[in-house]
Amino acid sequence: MGSERQERMTALGARLRGLRAEAGLTGAVLAQRAGVGQPTVSKIENGRMVPSVDVLGRLSRALDLDEPASREVRALLAAVEDAPNIVETSDDNAPDGAVLDEAVRSARLVRSFQCVVLPAMLQSAEYARHVFESAPNPAPEAVGRAVAARVERQSVLYEPGRESVFVVTEAVLRTWPGNPELMLAQFDRLLAVDSLSTVRLGIIPWRRAVPVMPRHGFTLCDQRAVVVEAFRDERVVDDSTEVAAYQETFSRFEEIAVFGIEMRELLIRVMHEFRELADVTTR
Repeated sequence: MGSERQERMTALGARLRGLRAEAGLTGAVLAQRAGVGQPTVSKIENGRMVPSVDVLGRLSRALDLDEPASREVRALLAAVEDAPNIVETSDDNAPDGAVLDEAVRSARLVRSFQCVVLPAMLQSAEYARHVFESAPNPAPEAVGRAVAARVERQSVLYEPGRESVFVVTEAVLRTWPGNPELMLAQFDRLLAVDSLSTVRLGIIPWRRAVPVMPRHGFTLCDQRAVVVEAFRDERVVDDSTEVAAYQETFSRFEEIAVFGIEMRELLIRVMHEFRELADVTTR
């Protein structure tokens, strides 16, 4: 993550931690009063998560902050959001995917389109392991760390005040690593995630013509940056014109995707085919 943005996240977290200490509250008590998870409080205070406006408001009320203190923490959050959303990784052994995970973690609105691989935020641990292992020259230790970090970061899906919209082609469901059992477990996760009020999952059926030929996957982080995912690496783009073009492209894919009941019916049909495949492979 860009150093300037990280410094501002750290400053916001440190100030909130100090205010909690002044109030004589533990992280667990603050989380309970604010109606958020204790890991959320810990991540925010340690500069590892950007709180949504809603979450910051909950924390401020739970801390019983006066107006000057409330203005101060709101200003610190605004400073984080105004910082350049450029993501960097310092670990040369980190497999591809780490850049995307870091960018998504700090975004309040995530929109991801994928035409081959499931969106990072929806991947099971076993699916993610195959993704990271497919990178050029993967180091086993780095893969393990990356998988653990990806799964941990998926907790943002459950945070109030955040919104995630995922659109995938039906081909994504049928492009699978490992074995059919892995995909059946993965589909169970998709059905569970789709039930969240903070998530919308859409699938473009293969029977529908696409409005644009998809060349690669991409993930929009808020309205300031897009992570473009290529075969060997990732590129963070924060040029407003290019980001706007990706937003328009995402909207066109979103328009032809099925959501809700239609999406679940399609997904269940594909699951049935994988169950049949699993039966064949185990004979």
